[in-house]
Amino acid sequence: MERKVVCQNRKARHDYFIDEIYEAGIALVGPEVKSLREGRASLKDSYARTKNGELFLHNMHITQYPFAHHLNLDPTRTRKLLMQKREIRRLIGKTEEKGYSLIPLSIYLLSGRLKVELALAKGKKKYDKRHILKERELKRELNQLKKTTRH
Repeated sequence: MERKVVCQNRKARHDYFIDEIYEAGIALVGPEVKSLREGRASLKDSYARTKNGELFLHNMHITQYPFAHHLNLDPTRTRKLLMQKREIRRLIGKTEEKGYSLIPLSIYLLSGRLKVELALAKGKKKYDKRHILKERELKRELNQLKKTTRH
């Protein structure tokens, strides 16, 4: 089973601590699928919410398919996510905890079907981001020092 990534939310791992990752199907109409297969979508500022025991994806932008004149849909309409009921109930319990959100990380094709990779995430504070950048920079400097001392 080959997994072809259609679009990614690159800022998600920078802005959130990711605790768990889930896979969900997504309910789409024909022209949206064709547009997604061409990679014409964006997950920037998108999020998932539960409502009445169902899961919905908000603010995901799918560019209108140029050859579908008969069906003009709102590019940022709310789309239903498909998961098993017990998984959704578990997510409802987790997202009610303080600070947890459901963030889409990527959309990909898996054996002909479009899937969304959802993350149960907790938002990072500004000082967390600075701390992580500082650690990364220190590791980089250490690696450079190791390389120069070997030669």
